[in-house]
Amino acid sequence: MSPTNIFAPASTPAESIFGLSVFVFSIVGVIFIVVFALLAYAVVRFRNQRSSTEPAQIYGSTQVELAWTVIPVLIVVALFLATARVIASIQNQPRPQNAIEVVVTGHQYWWEYRYPRFNIVTANELHVPVSDPTHPTPTFLTLLSADTDHSFWVPRLGGKTDLIPNHPNQMWIDPHETGLFLGQCAQYCGTQHAKMLLRVYVQSREEFERWVREQQQLPQTIESAGKRVFESTACVNCHTISGTPAKGRFGPDLTHLMSRDTIAAGAANNKPDMLSLWVRNPDAIKPGSKMPAMGLSDQEASAVTAYLETLR
Repeated sequence: MSPTNIFAPASTPAESIFGLSVFVFSIVGVIFIVVFALLAYAVVRFRNQRSSTEPAQIYGSTQVELAWTVIPVLIVVALFLATARVIASIQNQPRPQNAIEVVVTGHQYWWEYRYPRFNIVTANELHVPVSDPTHPTPTFLTLLSADTDHSFWVPRLGGKTDLIPNHPNQMWIDPHETGLFLGQCAQYCGTQHAKMLLRVYVQSREEFERWVREQQQLPQTIESAGKRVFESTACVNCHTISGTPAKGRFGPDLTHLMSRDTIAAGAANNKPDMLSLWVRNPDAIKPGSKMPAMGLSDQEASAVTAYLETLR
């Protein structure tokens, strides 16, 4: 099954939106069938008639005027009420005490995730626990933007919700099954909008708690040539690595970089060769990204790559 299949909802908000979609498609489908059937009947029934006289005209028919006024109004009212009910049920969802809180910030062109309760900051790969009927654990997302408009959309987990500068938005998900769910920034935000991908890892309660413990630990690093190069360049102005002088906020937090499956917001697998290429020439993977090429020598780039590979 496609991880972006809109016809396979795996969360309550997505199920509500899917149910509404089926209802709307059913109504418009019936309308289409009726209109097309009448049109086909008229074409077939009267195709051979030749007449120079105008058909009888009907004026002032109360029955006809009521029909073409009341029926469309009832259809629109039904669609409006169904849509309003779904919107209200999603937006007014009560927040239980055990809910997971995540602050999502959209940047050009990557995602930042902060878990205030756990004091965790990570990037591009969102981890949440599964919400099963015996242990409901919804995840509430506060959506912020650091620069321009973005849109958070993981089709199997919920609808599109915009991230607008200076206007916090909210959404929530309660995944019913474990696995990887993919999404995409759904609002054009610049050159690399198409490679601003979303990866949501829905884990069992035990796996999520283990991930939290691992993310709360400081990386075990030793002094190395790569560490010295990293800390002596502008890398520290953009990135954070806990326990080091690197305290930048413009780029992703790299404290546990190697715990992620991808780099560059899903644009490349997190493997040594791709990481090395990303350090040397970011535009080779993501043209127009905000990460500059630092002009490192081959020896320096290799040393920095080796250092980054220790950040687990």
